[in-house]
Amino acid sequence: MHPFGPEATSDPHPINARLREDSPAHEIPLGPNLNAWLITRYDDARRALNDPRLSKNIKDAPVRTSGGWPDDLRKAMDSHMLSADPPNHTRLRKLVSSVFTARRIADLRPDVQRISDELLDGFAGRDEVDLIGEYAFPLPLQVICELLGVPIDDRDSFRTWSNTIIASALAQGDALAAATSMNDYVRELIARKRAEPDHALLSGLISAADEGDRLSEDELTSLVFLLLLAGHETTVNLIGNGVYLLLSHPDRMAQLRAYPEQLSPAIEEFLRFESPVKTSTIRMATEPVEFDGVTVPAGAVVMISLLSANHDPAAFADPERFDPARTDNQHLAFGHGIHYCLGAPLARLEGQIAFTGLLERFPKLRAAQPLDELAWRPGALLRGLDRLPVMLH
Repeated sequence: MHPFGPEATSDPHPINARLREDSPAHEIPLGPNLNAWLITRYDDARRALNDPRLSKNIKDAPVRTSGGWPDDLRKAMDSHMLSADPPNHTRLRKLVSSVFTARRIADLRPDVQRISDELLDGFAGRDEVDLIGEYAFPLPLQVICELLGVPIDDRDSFRTWSNTIIASALAQGDALAAATSMNDYVRELIARKRAEPDHALLSGLISAADEGDRLSEDELTSLVFLLLLAGHETTVNLIGNGVYLLLSHPDRMAQLRAYPEQLSPAIEEFLRFESPVKTSTIRMATEPVEFDGVTVPAGAVVMISLLSANHDPAAFADPERFDPARTDNQHLAFGHGIHYCLGAPLARLEGQIAFTGLLERFPKLRAAQPLDELAWRPGALLRGLDRLPVMLH
């Protein structure tokens, strides 16, 4: 009964339910000679996400040192706030927050709308499309590229690198080569932005300062990696999983079309029911941590199942019922505490525009194959479909 095994890839919810019932924390195999403790209950997950004894500074944890990353590449990818504890996390978040503001996100609305419209315009004259590859994937990727100021001609490379890196938890083989190529490109992009700054986020991050403090080169490249991989892939899954849920519940899709003002709570239910991120990025226990009588030992790798916590009946009424009108929905899809996702407002904005355009333009949208035959992407981190073929008319 492994929560990340093949049997759990298509439908993890029954296995998560059994894990929640059996114990508050489970030691599971994560790789050769490597175990991790998995937290599955809502209250425990919420506490663990903000517990200072569970460190995000995991550069020396076995799961990071066993993957074959060169030290310079690891620093270029991992020197961001999601891999830091206070006070360094506080410093990084303050610098990034000074640039990645609510105003900047709000100002992106016309760009997000334009990108969504252009992608949907591209479906003209077609009966069947893959909504993942042709809509859910390119929309947030193009938004992130707009946000960073990445030239249009370079965006296909970002798509290839992102796909390759995210497909491998330990980043060996092709993923290592992709990460190296992306890192080389990002460093060149930073150099261009230093020489010719613009109004995009990356130029703002380069110039961001607080009492003389600035982001280092590794911190800048790491933030780009974080935006491209974490910020992009999660929104792909928000859109894809949300459409999948609506196709599975055509009555709910019809209700959203009739009452588009209900889309905001529906997006929160998409996030809860099929959380785009299955588990939090790993932590390491700096001392023993107890969860309802079960002690996670010091030095242990800890993972928190956001997907399982979001189906905990102790936190959600009738959690296995998909209810787009659910109002009391304090899900953990964006995390909790000091590491709460800084990009959550952008993901919600993209979701609002993506679903609105799709539902308005294609009133007869339906699945092109049985939904139970769709393939979900394997792995411990993300929850998303590989493809989502749909009929538009």
